Amino acid sequence: MHSPVRNLIFGVVYMVVVMILATVCYALAGAPVADAFYMVLITVYTVGYGEVVPINTTALRWITGGTIVLGCTGMLYLTGALIQFITLNEINKVLGVRRMSNQIDRLRDHVIICGFGRLGVMLARELRAASVPFVIIEQAEARVEEARTLGYLHLQADATEETTLLAAGVTRARTLATVLPHDAANVFITLSAHSLKPDLEIIARGELPSTESKLLQAGATKVVLPAHIGAERIAEMILFRKTARFLPGAAQNEGFERTLRQLGLDIDIVIAAPDSAVTGQSIAAVEQQSEGAFFIVQITRRNGDTIMRPDPQTIIEAGDGLMLVGRGPAARAAFELFEGPATAPVD
Repeated sequence: MHSPVRNLIFGVVYMVVVMILATVCYALAGAPVADAFYMVLITVYTVGYGEVVPINTTALRWITGGTIVLGCTGMLYLTGALIQFITLNEINKVLGVRRMSNQIDRLRDHVIICGFGRLGVMLARELRAASVPFVIIEQAEARVEEARTLGYLHLQADATEETTLLAAGVTRARTLATVLPHDAANVFITLSAHSLKPDLEIIARGELPSTESKLLQAGATKVVLPAHIGAERIAEMILFRKTARFLPGAAQNEGFERTLRQLGLDIDIVIAAPDSAVTGQSIAAVEQQSEGAFFIVQITRRNGDTIMRPDPQTIIEAGDGLMLVGRGPAARAAFELFEGPATAPVD
């Protein structure tokens, strides 16, 4: 029996059986059940407080002798199995941490995910599907265990500490995504990561719209507001029902999205704002402005008409829903062409 778990289970079962049999034997010999169990307990644990049940017959001597031999032997075995179980667990934990550290040290051009909550889990799944190396930084034991179960490289540590970011290979990473639900922590992580590697691409999550400017000042390349994005997606589904099935995340479109990611491409839906730079321009002119970052494959007019594979000379009108296929971060940066100028907030 080489497994510490099997050894431990066998030891526990053996001792339970021995103690039950010894208690029954004492009870059959005339001792009260409570006294019989207490007698067995102090015997197998070799405490020796004194005989609760007077050993004045041959049968009781045989019962006591058998309890001493079998019980004490079983306790020695159980103690050894317990020590083996604890020791091997600690050794495996140390070796696992060391192995994990060695794998992280070998990473280059990887992604660091700070936080393994709802967004972190989704991000890790997408990166694995795209075969992009990444490491997760998380403090909560339950979430770390989940990452371990899924086979993700991870560190159980505080992502706001510079030593943690260095251990995750921030100086060798290409992107850091801080997706914690706390704006203050995301700002602090962004500051630390930017100071350690100024040219690092940092994508930060913000809960409050007012946090966006702070994250950008701290060094974030891009700020994501989940609530804002969710509202945009809902609006797109309402306004452009025929096109909604192509939105990222649609269940029937997962295979298509995965193929695009393998080719280094993304698909997205944008709405041409009335005062944006693209309104009134042809598709060819807009694609030329983007310097090849994306191309337009479908237009949905405000009245619901859908134009598949539109002619390059088709004019983009205000409120049009445009399906774009582009090349990753460059395409997302070019999507700003479709947005109108920012307006000051109204009190």
